[in-house]
Amino acid sequence: MAHTPLYEATDEDRSNWPQVVIVGGGFAGISAARRLSKERVVVTIVDRHNFHTFLPLLYQVATAGLEPADVAYPIRTIFGNAKNVRFRHGFVRRIDQVERLVILDDGARIAYDHVIVATGATASFFDIPGARRYALPLYSLADARALRNRLLLALEEADVAGERASVALNFVVVGGGPTGVETAGALSELIDIVIRRDGLRLDGDTARVRLVDLAPRLLTSFPESAASYAKRELERMGVDVEFGRSVVEVEERAIRFADGERLEAVAVIWAAGLTATGTLTDDLSTTSGPGGRAMVGADLAVVGCVNVWCAGDGAAIPDGAGQYCPQLAPVAIQSGRHCAAQISRVLAGEATQPFHYRDKGIMATIGRRAAVAKLPHLGVIRGTTGWLAWLGLHLWYLVGFRNRLRVMINWTWRYFDWPSGPRLIVADAETAE
Repeated sequence: MAHTPLYEATDEDRSNWPQVVIVGGGFAGISAARRLSKERVVVTIVDRHNFHTFLPLLYQVATAGLEPADVAYPIRTIFGNAKNVRFRHGFVRRIDQVERLVILDDGARIAYDHVIVATGATASFFDIPGARRYALPLYSLADARALRNRLLLALEEADVAGERASVALNFVVVGGGPTGVETAGALSELIDIVIRRDGLRLDGDTARVRLVDLAPRLLTSFPESAASYAKRELERMGVDVEFGRSVVEVEERAIRFADGERLEAVAVIWAAGLTATGTLTDDLSTTSGPGGRAMVGADLAVVGCVNVWCAGDGAAIPDGAGQYCPQLAPVAIQSGRHCAAQISRVLAGEATQPFHYRDKGIMATIGRRAAVAKLPHLGVIRGTTGWLAWLGLHLWYLVGFRNRLRVMINWTWRYFDWPSGPRLIVADAETAE
């Protein structure tokens, strides 16, 4: 029997279609919903935020390079023309796999035929005393706004204190991966800008950015040549790069290392790793993968569950070589699409297919006109060429024409000159006392 064309389906038609709930509006969730928007299913996206965040650019919001609105886009707007995609603002407390219900924090229940869990991950503090309370992570838009406020307030306070300052103006970035490298470089540039362009009375030699890591080098997922280049560029920008540093405690205005050193710091920025422990994925099955990630089969179905799928940073996705796929945006995008495709196959009575990650390379920017990229078939590119490749890729994946245009104009302006930028201290109501 012929089906009514998808675009001509009525609400009554859609009421009989299979219900797919996607928990999470990040890269994986949005990619899955886009794939399913072309199928005869009803999709409900549930997220505690009503917007999708472009996580790779959060550090630029935190260091006053971009506005929060430049990296966020309303989920309802993304799917405004998709009649079979709905959005539900809320927090998912648990999934009742017996009754096939998604239970929200407010008690609401959403029935499902299939559910995709794409809740991502959070900062891993490794049970280091004080880290969760005093360190500043960078994994949400709220994190970026809080960090920007802290950084700008610290600079303003240092300007007022002048020579009377009793606390050293140290900014410590913990973690030498892409987020740590990008944040350290951008923070160094921010300090230079506020001194040269905003007239803050600071001594550039006393305002120090320190990047510390337990590993013996930066960017361990990159080739050694890329890591060495990143270190040279950061040091050229005035960043102190220190390896073999084990953090044992974070205080309100200081950080302690295993060798006994206590370093006073106005901000400790945490970029040391991710975990899914404590998130929804941690409760999906009796067996959890590394870092609380959900164990999934080759087709991304959650092990031991029925019609439950997991994608993105919260999934322990086998890479076919005995390891797991990295927690990167390209993995999240591809795994989200794959989950959607497998649901379509199951609904059509077809067998599922295994997930194969297509490595499109990894990138990290260090500063203006300085970046490294490891690309398939091209090897390592760096410098201005790597920076332009980084810009192009991020503009391509950024959601929304308005956001792309705003970011492109901002970056173009910054290429030729340093504009005033959004260096605004905008405190939340509860902190603005």
